[in-house]
Amino acid sequence: MTDTTGLPSPPAPPVHALLADGTTVRVRQAGPGDRAAVLRLYERMSPENLRLRFFSAGSGSGRQAAEHLCAPARPGERALLAEADGEAVGVAEYHADPAVPGRADIALAVADHWHHRGVGTLLLEHLADAARADGLDVFTADALSENYPVLRVFSDLGLPLKRRFDGPEVHVTVGLSQDEHYLSAVESRGRTADVASLGPLLRPRSVAVVGAGRRPGSVGRAILHNVRAGGFTGCVAAVNPHARAIEHVPCHPTVSALPEAPELAVLAVPAAAVPSVADECGRCGVRALLVVTSGLDAGQAAALRAACRRYGMRLVGPNCLGLANTEQGVGLDATFAARVPLPGTAGVATQSGGVGIALLSGLSRLGIGVSSFVSLGDKYDVSGNDLLQWWEGDGRTRLAVLHLESFGNPRAFSRTARRVGRRMPLLTVDAGRSEAGRRAAASHTAAAATPTMTRQALFAQAGIIATRSLGELLDTVALLHSQPLPSGGSVVVVTNAGGAGVLAADACSEAGLDVLPLEPGLTAELTAVLPAGATTGNPVDATAAVSEAELRACLDRLAAHRDVDAVLGVFVPTALAAATGDDLARALTHGPDRAPCTTAAVLLEQPTRVALLAADGGGTVPAYADPQDAARALAHAVAHARWRARPQAEAAELPGIDTDGARADAAAWLAGHPEGGWLDPTACARLLGHYGVPQVAWEWVCDEDAAVAAARRLVGPRGRVVLKAHRPGLVHKTAEGAVRLDLQGEDDVRSAYRDFAARFGAGLSGVVVQPQAPHVLELVAGVVQDEVFGPLVLFGQGGTATEILADHAARLAPLTPGDVDELITAPRCARLLSGGAGGTPVELGALEQLLLRLSRMACDLPQLVEADLNPVVAGPDGVTALDARIRLVPRHVHDPYLRRLR
Repeated sequence: MTDTTGLPSPPAPPVHALLADGTTVRVRQAGPGDRAAVLRLYERMSPENLRLRFFSAGSGSGRQAAEHLCAPARPGERALLAEADGEAVGVAEYHADPAVPGRADIALAVADHWHHRGVGTLLLEHLADAARADGLDVFTADALSENYPVLRVFSDLGLPLKRRFDGPEVHVTVGLSQDEHYLSAVESRGRTADVASLGPLLRPRSVAVVGAGRRPGSVGRAILHNVRAGGFTGCVAAVNPHARAIEHVPCHPTVSALPEAPELAVLAVPAAAVPSVADECGRCGVRALLVVTSGLDAGQAAALRAACRRYGMRLVGPNCLGLANTEQGVGLDATFAARVPLPGTAGVATQSGGVGIALLSGLSRLGIGVSSFVSLGDKYDVSGNDLLQWWEGDGRTRLAVLHLESFGNPRAFSRTARRVGRRMPLLTVDAGRSEAGRRAAASHTAAAATPTMTRQALFAQAGIIATRSLGELLDTVALLHSQPLPSGGSVVVVTNAGGAGVLAADACSEAGLDVLPLEPGLTAELTAVLPAGATTGNPVDATAAVSEAELRACLDRLAAHRDVDAVLGVFVPTALAAATGDDLARALTHGPDRAPCTTAAVLLEQPTRVALLAADGGGTVPAYADPQDAARALAHAVAHARWRARPQAEAAELPGIDTDGARADAAAWLAGHPEGGWLDPTACARLLGHYGVPQVAWEWVCDEDAAVAAARRLVGPRGRVVLKAHRPGLVHKTAEGAVRLDLQGEDDVRSAYRDFAARFGAGLSGVVVQPQAPHVLELVAGVVQDEVFGPLVLFGQGGTATEILADHAARLAPLTPGDVDELITAPRCARLLSGGAGGTPVELGALEQLLLRLSRMACDLPQLVEADLNPVVAGPDGVTALDARIRLVPRHVHDPYLRRLR
């Protein structure tokens, strides 16, 4: 069979995936070599389960099913096998109905002792993915009405389901279209399985350190010491063939020699020994590995991965600092960090061990501490996505800190982050922002879409607070840990030193916060409680004479006012306060009677960058040494609060979309251009037409007489036209002299056409004639398919200088209406859209529609690797693409939401 890209649909590659209880199974295509294993599955089924599967209990049905399922692959059929420890534990297959295109009958069987663990559901998810690739859109199945388990599997899939009862049988029809309900169901199943699989890593009942050295400075010995010193509540063992005991822990020569298999094995052995030790761990029943060893070559890495998958072990590392869980009843510190992590509420995951040590130190110094810490290292298996799901349900984590240098499945990560981020703040350091990250690209859109822009789009849409340094991250963590989220961006600066207040007001404004004048009623209240000479604008200068009581009264009134979202107190020590024993910072640490309001302090004499001040009633208030640090932290909190308040809208429904036509056109074009490439103007316009993208009227001509006639039809004898030459591979038309503007009359048109003919010779395949557009705002909109992140929609200022101005923003598709709003307002040119700087307002609804339609096209057509609409002219009557370029390449794309391990 073929998929919608026009390519033969390949066999589904073998993958490993998690079941509901955290067990790992392998899902792969069944073949002739599996006949014996499948037959054993059927032979071991009880008579009752055989009757439910085949409608009879005879043994012959199983033999026939095994023969058919394991026959050589035939068109219109697929058969998948789930196996564990070399045993077939489940099978699923479909047979396309030749009489009804797009429809296939399915069958499912699960080994008796593997029921209720999610084998059947997992197989059907993968079977549905293969069916979509083969162009199918409906599954049908027949079952006995008393076969409640299989009917429950169908109904719980999350796919559209219809049931028709016919006597003792039920005819089931399952639609294969993926919608939000289905993705949420898959996500929920994946979360359950993921969390169950992480238990042996983060809540192990026993730990063995393999490679615990006799030398005090060795990594293995340091980890063994920390496991014991951290108060681990489970059993601890050490493996070293050359020692009898280390750190008062008895040693055993090998993992096999341990009295019983530990749940977690920490490997601190030389790289060459890692594969064999990992395999031994698996054979002995170890359930999880933490590999701190670095320097594995490609062969050793592959062998480590294979061992983990073969035996169903989850893996952290290699090349990592370790992991810790401060939960009471666990107390695990399996790191070689210098200090035991302070128990607390921050979940931390990093790829860099050095960054991990810095974060552990900073969070401990602030008194926030960590709930759990995982150094991911080279991230062969366990990733940030796994940890987010763990923290979501561990009952202790209140905010999550991530330092990720790579993303294995960013679209799945984004879905998880969007969900978790509404329960707790997620923070990261946006590292790797330098120009060195820019990649070469073939179009304006691709040239603008840097890895930095792609990563920042992911962070913005997923609600991840992206800071620019570790210091800024800790500043923001301190605020979010201690204060309620602000309801808006209005900040009042209160100070006892006018100059310091001005610095703070500048810092807040530069961070995008609002430092607005206070309304008269509030200023009157403040004047009544502050000393003579105080100014009650914003900043509020309480003067050096202000007492602690007066300042407290001022802050109480500010916190209770409806127009105040946050208060920033900026104080310097004075002899006046010292003489009376007043502590102005203490006035800021409100008691239980003050209205809840986001509050922070700037103490210019403070020796540390950020600290947490104890507040009345048991809370804390963050104090900063620099107003800019406080302002940036407040700005991050405001942005996060706005993201949380944004409705969780789904991708918009768009009228007039012809997905089938677009896919058919793309497949037909690729069939004639198997290497891929840039579409000619006619094919490009046709593809955009399937998505209702507005395009300027134009005609395609191949000689100068036709060009003259086209110009006359388009604009009449006195109108002005544009001619654009086309030759295969031509991308930047203006730079190569392939555009002639403002042509009027027959002579201009003929002259332009002749110039193109002379310039491009035999390479000239045709010329586009279109009306000269009015001089209005020029924008660029486009799509780039990133190999890792998927489709990215870009928007910004267009025209010939688009790359020079570099005024662009991007968001990952599919776009929601909220994403589009942010995309339109992010570039600097956004103020021009509303008529700023003397311009003409743009019809924003038409612009939103354009971007949503590009997003839909990018999601429907994975073989569309670049689309560049530049310029797009925008005005009060709508938007129109004047030029468009689209590049297609043959591509098979894996479903990013299909459950599978790395």
